[in-house]
Amino acid sequence: MKYRLLFLLAIAGFLAGIGAAYVSGVQPPTRPPVFDPASNPYAHGVYAEGIVESDQASGENINLYPDVAGPVTRILVREGEAVKAGAVLLTIDDSIQQATASQLEAQAEAAATMLDELKAQPRRETLEVVQAQVGAAAASLKMAQDQYDKQERAYAIDSKAVSKDVLDNLRNNVKVARANLEVVTRQFQLTRAGAWNYDIRNQERQAQALAKAAAASNALLSKYTIRAPADGVVLSINAALGSYVSPQGVYESYAQGQAPMLVMGSANTRLAVRCYVDEILIHRLPDVKTFKARMFVRGTNIELPLEFSRIQPYVSPKIQLSDQRTERVDVRVLPMIFRIAQLHGTRLYPGQLVDVYISTE
Repeated sequence: MKYRLLFLLAIAGFLAGIGAAYVSGVQPPTRPPVFDPASNPYAHGVYAEGIVESDQASGENINLYPDVAGPVTRILVREGEAVKAGAVLLTIDDSIQQATASQLEAQAEAAATMLDELKAQPRRETLEVVQAQVGAAAASLKMAQDQYDKQERAYAIDSKAVSKDVLDNLRNNVKVARANLEVVTRQFQLTRAGAWNYDIRNQERQAQALAKAAAASNALLSKYTIRAPADGVVLSINAALGSYVSPQGVYESYAQGQAPMLVMGSANTRLAVRCYVDEILIHRLPDVKTFKARMFVRGTNIELPLEFSRIQPYVSPKIQLSDQRTERVDVRVLPMIFRIAQLHGTRLYPGQLVDVYISTE
């Protein structure tokens, strides 16, 4: 009985192995691809990797970096919104700079007031006081002189009527009164002459310096308000309300690096494609007047014609698409810009990668 059971189990295992081998050997039908991979539509053409961007007369999208640092207090635009040149995009906390600008303005006003005071000299009230002092000094001199003259005549009549010591004191009083009159007279002349020319010039320079410092402070204050440099569309806002921005941009937590505070594109609704041709293929490119190119949207069967726009005549390392500035790359590429002739309802966005083929015929 025992051997019979083992025999049945062996037969069952053999049959199961045959069934598994048959099932694994059956080839399932090949599924059609989700989309056809991009292929060269030209008999002679070169491939280039491209990136969609807004159509611009020159340059790339506008990356906005602030000239000052601080937390963002207001964001007045939305991504995708069209703005005019000079429109306020966002503001940065300027409380410290506001206080600094106010302080410098007050100092400039004080310096200007001091300059006006110097130019307005002599003050009428001050001149009257000094004139009165001259009159008082003259009266004191006359009184001292009269007392001395009386005692001197008495001494001349009778030397015993007035002591020599009293006469000497009176003579000294006259000298002191005369010297005092000379001092106040010169003080009157100095006051009537007004402020010294050198003092006025020095105060003018100080007032100008403080006025320029206040103007510079106000100019820096305006940097805390970020405005649109040109007509365009807001493509990306990387700063959030309360986030800290600096001239290096804003820290992007997902990419673990610095990014522009805000990115703007052209106001034109047309899009362009910036593609990069490998340096070893540049010699195969035809004359710019005969350029023909087509692009393929990755992951789709969409194919669109392109219109040649311009070439950036500078061959650079191929790091633009990956944005890895520390990447060591030996390949250099030539940037070429094509306009997308017709979208045909295709939904594309700046920053999207596409495949581009350029005819070399």
